[in-house]
Amino acid sequence: MSEQSTSRTGNGSSEQEQPRAISGRRAGDSVLIISDDAEFARIVVARWQSQRIVPAFTLMGSDLYSSAVLASHTLTILGPRVNHLPKVLKAIEAAGDAVICVAPEQSMPMRELRGMAMFIRHTDGWLEDLIQLASEVLRRSDAGARMRLAELALAASQRHAVLGRYLLEMRHTLNNCLTSVLGNAELLLLEPGRLAADTREQIETMHTMALRIHEIFQRFSSLETEMQFAERKSQTETERQSQVVAAS
Repeated sequence: MSEQSTSRTGNGSSEQEQPRAISGRRAGDSVLIISDDAEFARIVVARWQSQRIVPAFTLMGSDLYSSAVLASHTLTILGPRVNHLPKVLKAIEAAGDAVICVAPEQSMPMRELRGMAMFIRHTDGWLEDLIQLASEVLRRSDAGARMRLAELALAASQRHAVLGRYLLEMRHTLNNCLTSVLGNAELLLLEPGRLAADTREQIETMHTMALRIHEIFQRFSSLETEMQFAERKSQTETERQSQVVAAS
């Protein structure tokens, strides 16, 4: 798989990077780099290629920046030179997403970004610190997204389970009603001479549908057994995983 990123400079011009091989990517990983120094963005993107997980990049100058762009990315990185910083900071504050700011210590916007961003001093070793911190932010974001999906799936499963338990609890009552319908239909069909042809056809239809419902309830019985087996298996697996975690 290959990807192309566009690096935009402060004056709005763009330069297309050469396609690069990507070793891996988690779904949803995307990084927005805002800098009016194109070299900064190039260095960051080039260094990231050696990582196992390489996100999608959007490289943009501060004059092209908007809050809508930020909303579509997992992480925003501010470079050491951002000409339209107040405009960018306002959009960042509104979005409230993860932000890493790389800047020289003497010009680091600590007060403006306090509580909104993580800071890396633009000194020796800044690139390695940035890659390490950004990778951890993306990893946690991915874990959070997976957790939210798992919670949605769990909520849906719980709703289905409630419906399933209700049907299982009502099975005997419904079976009694069904037995009465089947019994009366069969008694009527034993005396064909007393029924008009259209009436007999209607009773035969009722009898057939009742038999089909009976088959469905038989499947509920099998489902109940399968659910009990799955519950025991899940409990055993949870206990095993807990033991592994405790041992480690």
